[in-house]
Amino acid sequence: MDYKYYNSKDKNGREDYGLKYIDDSGYGYKCTKYKIEFPPQHQNTQPGMEYLMNPKPIFDNPDYKAAGKLKDKVAIITGGDSGIGRAVAVSYIKEGAKVVLVYLNEHKDANDTKNYINSLGGECFLIAGDIKQKSFCDYIVKETIQHYGQVDILVNNAGVQYQQKSLLDISDEQFDFTMKTNIYSMFYLTKSALKEMKPGASIINVTSITSFMGEPELIDYVTSKGAIVGFTRSLATNLADKNIRVNAIAPGYFWTPLQPACWEAKKIPTLGYDAPTKRAGEPFELAPMFVYLASEDASYTTGQVMHINGGLYKG
Repeated sequence: MDYKYYNSKDKNGREDYGLKYIDDSGYGYKCTKYKIEFPPQHQNTQPGMEYLMNPKPIFDNPDYKAAGKLKDKVAIITGGDSGIGRAVAVSYIKEGAKVVLVYLNEHKDANDTKNYINSLGGECFLIAGDIKQKSFCDYIVKETIQHYGQVDILVNNAGVQYQQKSLLDISDEQFDFTMKTNIYSMFYLTKSALKEMKPGASIINVTSITSFMGEPELIDYVTSKGAIVGFTRSLATNLADKNIRVNAIAPGYFWTPLQPACWEAKKIPTLGYDAPTKRAGEPFELAPMFVYLASEDASYTTGQVMHINGGLYKG
């Protein structure tokens, strides 16, 4: 299949694939004039590297007006180095929080995020390791308490997904790896963080539109994301009397490292085209929902799954 791009040019004459402007670091700003399509690309590593993506995801909205909604709060964000996690971290910093960014091995992305946060005058702490391991999850919480003395917000965002044409193509090892990364880690880290959380704390889990619609080539991923929905609803009910809120966000197709790390290259240009908006979302478009769920604005919101998907699924 041939793909047609409706490209504009950046200030140096480079194709910018529908973005209005790309700065010298490769970061783009949202365009309202051009149709956005991404060039075919694939990465052979999971969960993917943001610095290798073309174009870079848009993780910050320079017109966002902060209101101190998370002042003096401390948030742990898994997968905080890039993609949705990076956008959430930046929005939390703008709202006055300190953030602990947990990631696997994406050191360049993590340091890029930290440097950006520092440029905003914010404070963050990086922790690298494997969240499939219970001992590492305990370590994350221990280090957070040592550095900041509290845990107010937990964002369980990290995950992996692998494209497979058939159930028969999913090895036992892949299924085990996906489940342990996407749901076991959430169980381990939430259990550890709860020991430090006080009334008013917030837990935000990231599920997926695919757990509501199904995705024929992501069977193990969808299974794990469905488990997150059940985990969220049950835990919310269990913790309601402790005034600890538990909610989930179910993104549609967003331009994050998970996409080129999962899909074959020819899938990328049509990412999100099934949605009425005819495009994939950018990470910054999710961030305000994470702010809402972490703040006192959501004091009466628990056990919910928030759908942000360009109208593809009406939840």
